[in-house]
Amino acid sequence: MSNLSAWASGAPLEPFSGISESVGAVDSGQTTPALEQSGDCSRSIFHRLGAAYVEDAQPLDPNAPAPARRGLSAPLDSPAFPSSEWQIGGASYPIGVPNENSQYPLEKALGCTAFGQWMKRHRIEMFGWINAAANLSTSHFTNYPLSYQVRPNRAELNQVVVNIQRIVDTVQTDHLDWGFDISALYGYDYHFTTMKGVFSNQLLNNSPVDAQLPGRTYGTDPMLFYADIYVPWVGEGMVVRVGRWLSLPDIEAQFSPNNYLVTHSILYTADPYTQMGVLTTTRLNAQWTVQLGIHGSDDTAVWNRSARPTLQACVRWVSASNDDMLYPCINSFNRDNYNYDNLQMYAATWGHRFSQHFHMLTEAYRMYARGIPGFGSGGTPGVAGSSPFPGEAGEFGIVNYLNFELSASDMVSLRNEFYNDEKGQRTGYATRYSEHTVGLTHWVSQDLEIRPELRYDRSYDLSAYDKGRRDYQVVAVIDAILHF
Repeated sequence: MSNLSAWASGAPLEPFSGISESVGAVDSGQTTPALEQSGDCSRSIFHRLGAAYVEDAQPLDPNAPAPARRGLSAPLDSPAFPSSEWQIGGASYPIGVPNENSQYPLEKALGCTAFGQWMKRHRIEMFGWINAAANLSTSHFTNYPLSYQVRPNRAELNQVVVNIQRIVDTVQTDHLDWGFDISALYGYDYHFTTMKGVFSNQLLNNSPVDAQLPGRTYGTDPMLFYADIYVPWVGEGMVVRVGRWLSLPDIEAQFSPNNYLVTHSILYTADPYTQMGVLTTTRLNAQWTVQLGIHGSDDTAVWNRSARPTLQACVRWVSASNDDMLYPCINSFNRDNYNYDNLQMYAATWGHRFSQHFHMLTEAYRMYARGIPGFGSGGTPGVAGSSPFPGEAGEFGIVNYLNFELSASDMVSLRNEFYNDEKGQRTGYATRYSEHTVGLTHWVSQDLEIRPELRYDRSYDLSAYDKGRRDYQVVAVIDAILHF
């Protein structure tokens, strides 16, 4: 849970691709293929924006040519899955994979403007989404450690995100290329994503006494800001990233469209969210990729006094059949004691494809930190952080996703998880947890997703739900994601 753990005691968007040609009526009254109305520069920008949503609701062209790529073909269908690629953190796409972003309505509407033409010439994209959710829960005070739907029995504006980015072209191998990403988030989810030293006063120094989480109810977080340089002559291509990126190993992600389910596993809730520093991603061949980096420790800006130089190293392997993926990571390693969210974290993810329409993902990790105040010997049994001495505290967990494609616009995901917060440093309760969730994603169009789900949680050693009032929790959630 990064920033929130201290209080309680990790793929850029790969969306629905393809653009449909709209059908309009000519003066004779007959219905014939016509110029897309979103590209009609005689209309206002608001008309073009509305027309873009209408066009995106049309069926996709199954015969549209696929863009060129280097290496293995895409292993998964997107839609209905959130991504067509096996995961890799710290890179927009695996090296050799083309930019798979759709052209969303905002970009279409801007296409007739000088600004829109300038963006197109320079391969700069601007898009985003609005994500809101509602839940019904057996808890009354808090749903935590469920995230991000922490406040029970209410509707919530989770995130409004605006992305401005240029994705490096790693398909070509004859010249250097550059890219960047600036992504800003507003909403309730900032509680989890905020990095110390980056707009963090709204979270760390504003805590109403009756709030479920510290900080202002809604806040802003510049989630991503980094620059990429692509060097095609190192291995089979290397991307050097400098700035703030999403923590590498997780199946789940901070941005709502990147996830199979609405809510997050406890394993994800408790681990790091973002890091800042320098990261290299190098493709050795179509099956092997290595990553090496150094950051300022988890969820901490490099200029903040809590930062500590921290090693990061990952290896990603994909089988020649494209049916299996292994992604072990040293997400954070240094020799320092705990300071803000300075964790030592080792993680691994395995993906297996049974067919084009059915795959699973499994992640396991071990985290710990040294010298944490309140976690030494002599504390009150069952009360996290009650020792007069500092000490080491750790946690481990494993989560499995089973993902089924029902149709081109529907998928079902089943998630099962076990988590052990050994001393309660991450969740506030020293207990073992299990969590079981089933959810559906329905794509109304490439611009609108609706996701209902049902979730059951249990704690085994202490009552950890509803602020210690219950040892179980049942939550029904539904959310919608509107892309723009």
